[in-house]
Amino acid sequence: MSRSQTHRLRVNAARLSALAVTAGLCAVVPVALAPSASAAPVSIQLLNFNDFHGRIDANTTKFATTIEQLRAQNPNTLLMSNGDSIGASIFASAVQEDVPTLEVLNALDVATSGVGNHEFDQGYDNLTGLVADTVDFDYLGANVYQKGTQTPALPEYAEFEVGGLTVGVIGAVTLETADIVSPSGIETIDFGDPVAAVNRVAAQLSDGDAANGEADVIVAQYHEGANLTTGLDAAKADRPEFAEIVDGTAAAVDVIFTGHTHQKYAYEAPVPGTDRTRPVLQAGQYGENIGQVSLTVDSETGEVAAYTQQNVARAGTADTSLPRVAAVDAIVDEALDYAAEVGNEPVGEITADITRAYSAPGTTDRSVESTLGTLVGNALRDGVPENLGTPDLGITNPGGLRDDLLFAGNTASNPANTDGVVTVAEANNVLPFLNNVSLVELTGDELAQVFEQQWPVEGRSSTLRLGTSDNVAITTNAAAPAGSRVENIWIDGVLVQPDETYTVSTFSFLAGGGDSFTAFKSGTARDTGLVDRELWFAYLDDASPIEPDFAKHQVNAPGMPTALGVGQGAEINVSGLDLTSLGSPANTELNAYVVDGETGDVVDEAGTATVTAGAATIAVDVPLSAYEGDEIYLVAEPSGTAVGPITVIDERAASTSTGPSAPVTTTTGRGVLVPITVTAEGGVTPTGTVEMRWGGFRQTVELVNGVAPVRLPKEWKPGTYNVGFYYSGDASTARSAVGVRVTVGRANSIVLLTVPNPVKAGATPTLGIQVGNSSGTPYTGRASVSYGGKGYRITIVSGRANFKMPPGRVGNHLITVWIDGNALIAPSASTRGVRIVR
Repeated sequence: MSRSQTHRLRVNAARLSALAVTAGLCAVVPVALAPSASAAPVSIQLLNFNDFHGRIDANTTKFATTIEQLRAQNPNTLLMSNGDSIGASIFASAVQEDVPTLEVLNALDVATSGVGNHEFDQGYDNLTGLVADTVDFDYLGANVYQKGTQTPALPEYAEFEVGGLTVGVIGAVTLETADIVSPSGIETIDFGDPVAAVNRVAAQLSDGDAANGEADVIVAQYHEGANLTTGLDAAKADRPEFAEIVDGTAAAVDVIFTGHTHQKYAYEAPVPGTDRTRPVLQAGQYGENIGQVSLTVDSETGEVAAYTQQNVARAGTADTSLPRVAAVDAIVDEALDYAAEVGNEPVGEITADITRAYSAPGTTDRSVESTLGTLVGNALRDGVPENLGTPDLGITNPGGLRDDLLFAGNTASNPANTDGVVTVAEANNVLPFLNNVSLVELTGDELAQVFEQQWPVEGRSSTLRLGTSDNVAITTNAAAPAGSRVENIWIDGVLVQPDETYTVSTFSFLAGGGDSFTAFKSGTARDTGLVDRELWFAYLDDASPIEPDFAKHQVNAPGMPTALGVGQGAEINVSGLDLTSLGSPANTELNAYVVDGETGDVVDEAGTATVTAGAATIAVDVPLSAYEGDEIYLVAEPSGTAVGPITVIDERAASTSTGPSAPVTTTTGRGVLVPITVTAEGGVTPTGTVEMRWGGFRQTVELVNGVAPVRLPKEWKPGTYNVGFYYSGDASTARSAVGVRVTVGRANSIVLLTVPNPVKAGATPTLGIQVGNSSGTPYTGRASVSYGGKGYRITIVSGRANFKMPPGRVGNHLITVWIDGNALIAPSASTRGVRIVR
């Protein structure tokens, strides 16, 4: 059969209403009529957009204007979406289950859409229910099958008359879909090879059998694409899935539209097995561009004689005089009014931007952590009510973070949205998916496997770095073989053990193995019934004002030890210390701090290094002053990224410190020697120092032949002291300590009397009194005088006093002076004889 005969069969078949729907899986929809097929070559315009993601905002009417302006250039126009029109939507669409977006697609007369992975966000039943009931077109998915079969679960293709020719459109979704949507929503369907599915349907549409559909022009809409835009060969080399689309799609397909990767390109690609080329396009994201392919088609043979392809940037202004644009404008206004009513209320406050990671301005990077990922991880850990459970950590997937929290306000649209305010709409735009929060019990080994799956795995070719709560630290070796890249995990500073169980708070999407994190399915998951939006909003309210945390939780540090001995050292190479979220500082220093294992106080340093481009090599030397059980953290400044901890152990020979066999007694003002003897196992003579500690007092003495002669200070006041003597240890001998009980008494004193002898009867001589003591402080205090059968009280000042003696009888007498003593000086007394003569 000739191609012209085949063409006539296709056209006739397309006009038979009895064949308009085959098994309910394909639809023939007239789009624009043109002269008969016998006329001159036909110009057909194909317009396509992808990854619109519910962008119901001020740009929506500009997007619509672009489409209508292009439509006006050629009446033979077919408008198509290539998936992800809904899902991960901004608040104005998400708050109404994306109905405003679906209504916009209807208002624009979208002819058909390839199905994207996000169309499955709320499950297959929602797609075939609410979504299908709302739109006026079919979602196409040739590689979506009923579970365990090859029976299509969605329409595979649709046919349209355009300019008198039949255009067949085939849809296929990325094979990643099964791994990047919630598994519970797709339990009744399977996803197959997209290229094989497109080729199967393309063969059907070009086999000359009108009963199974025929088309003059065949368009493949793959919701899959390239990551690189620097050239076709580079894009193919970078992403095998894209190479298979370009090189593996059957020659019967005339045009290939792609999506999913949010990139913009318009390639001219060779058609395998021919000397022809065909256009391969993707229009970026969010309606920023419209993919335009203009075909010149031989109306007799159905051959594409010529084509042009380009991405047309969204119009700068809207033209609401165009009927479809006016209809879109009305939908958008109504949606924005409703969203403003619901979404303009403040829900939290931030002190600076908290954002996703960026590889370049405007280009998010899911392969690294972010300040936003940490914040959401904290919310997942801390936002679960106690009656539902107590998570050890929170984990979020980077693809679930769909917008940033920006400090700058927008009072023009909402007076309440001042700087730092987070509104309901802004918070919703970060987490728009409405996942439930799940608690997953994982062993330490299973948790390590979760983090191993951040690198490319089966079902996903890209790296996805999970966001974690701020109590998690991980060291990796990115160059190690798959399955052994994660070396150490710490939670709350404690090294994760393979057989212990840990509770992870995460989204039901991840708990079900989404994004190819299938290791989650090894654990025991429990759905809390808590919707992520509820937890997220409550956490923002409770934790406000919130500062961005610029510390990274996962760094590359191959071979980093988890324990080091006192006096030991290690050279550690660390990279990946810097975040790339907005406002993130570049680290300049990496310091090793010794932290007291009991108090958490920094007690010493163990090394320092300069950080360049997020990397440093640091020599860590555990000081002899460290104790077993201390911890060493590598801390990058100024971000605060903390790596570790490394636990300090002591493998040196044990030592024993001993003091005097009996309690030590002395008096204030007298320094007494307290010899401390240190012995070690193996007969080694320890070296180093012994430090005496009491209160804030410190005194250090060198060991000599294993003995440190420590002298107590003279200044200690009377009392009983429990004094610690601490041996410092040396390179081969461990530290030790001994306590000694020291009793300090009051200083001894002596009373000296100067008595004039003899004394004349009736005279009143002066008695000189002087008090000496060993405290170093002259005695001031009360004293008693006994003379002539009477007692007297006097005051001694600075160790001296005079006493006026009363007249006495002739004869020999005694005079006695005794001091009361004080806090420092003990009592004492002195007696002298006095002779009175006539």
